Amino acid sequence: MDASILHADLDAFYASVEQRDDPRLRGRPVIVGGGVVLACSYEAKARGVRTAMGGRQAMALCPHAVVVPPRMSAYSAASRAVFEVFRDTTPMVEGLSIDEAFLDVGGLRRIAGPPVGIAEKLRRDVRERVGLPITVGVARTKFLAKVASGVAKPDGLLLVPPDGELEFLHPLPVERLWGVGPVTAGKLRERGIVTVGRVANVGLAALVSMLGAHTGRHLHALATGKDPRRVEVGRRRRSMGAQAAIGRRPRSQAELEAILAALVDRVTRRMRAAHRVGHTVTIRLRFHDYRTRVTRSHTLVQATSHTPTVLDAARRLLVAARPLIEEHGITLVGVAVSNLDDDSAVQLALPLDAHAGTSLDAAVDAVRDRFGSRAVTRAAMVGRDLAPAVPLLPD
Repeated sequence: MDASILHADLDAFYASVEQRDDPRLRGRPVIVGGGVVLACSYEAKARGVRTAMGGRQAMALCPHAVVVPPRMSAYSAASRAVFEVFRDTTPMVEGLSIDEAFLDVGGLRRIAGPPVGIAEKLRRDVRERVGLPITVGVARTKFLAKVASGVAKPDGLLLVPPDGELEFLHPLPVERLWGVGPVTAGKLRERGIVTVGRVANVGLAALVSMLGAHTGRHLHALATGKDPRRVEVGRRRRSMGAQAAIGRRPRSQAELEAILAALVDRVTRRMRAAHRVGHTVTIRLRFHDYRTRVTRSHTLVQATSHTPTVLDAARRLLVAARPLIEEHGITLVGVAVSNLDDDSAVQLALPLDAHAGTSLDAAVDAVRDRFGSRAVTRAAMVGRDLAPAVPLLPD
């Protein structure tokens, strides 16, 4: 098989948009966000600043950084423009997030040339049409293409030829494997497994014993170059969510519930716009060390996009997690609804007046669509500004 899968990933996306739109910021360290770093430029990263780091720590590392507030509408517009370039390149596009996608260009050789040439043109088009730097990895599989783009950053292009895959992959640290986070990496490193090559050589049985059947098989397959997944076009989201970094300041239960409510408002509004309903409500919390995260989930009897129903489930989960929050502090709150289905698949249950709240949801959605998302807000959120830390795919 040819190396014909591209992983295209915008570089320091939020910060790059800010530097594009304000020439005074170009070449300077830029931090997007205030109390918590939502994103930072490579000039700031060179000084040790990282996403999700506390604002005070970031400024201590890089005191000359320029801090700018997030402009989510500008980032969404830039994302849509970049995805237009992707789809002008090939119809085979699988979006992963607001700033990255897989592209399959295997069928374009006769009309557009080899994949590397297509990748070079893609990078030029994004730079000329959108004004942003982008890195592209080219490989035979999705996993290798993503790893290649990570190695090539920033503003680079890297081809992994089919006959050189293991030579490229095996010297890399275990953290490059999809699914290896701090906990799994710690287990592997405790046993002297520090490179992808060691993961491949240790054997499937040993990995399953260490990490469990699913994780062991998954990592062994990746470490030996096996990834049969194709680029999926038109794949529907399996979940919708939003999250907000909230800094290290202690938060009362009332404050956390207000933030949670604003996030639920955003998520359920997007679900209704997409005509989706969901069964499972999940909250996500990150603690003061900026590394430890927990999730708590509840599955509803009936799929819904009804804001009060989702919010009630999320609040119950938040109350149950309160002891952990009091012990460890909290720096991020997120909510997601998963196990999605089309809203046409849901039947109304009796009594019908139990669903009267859906008309209120529709009315609020109409006001926000016409006058902006800030036109109607909850009383608890008056005077508070909430920006999502990680927006999802562009609509």
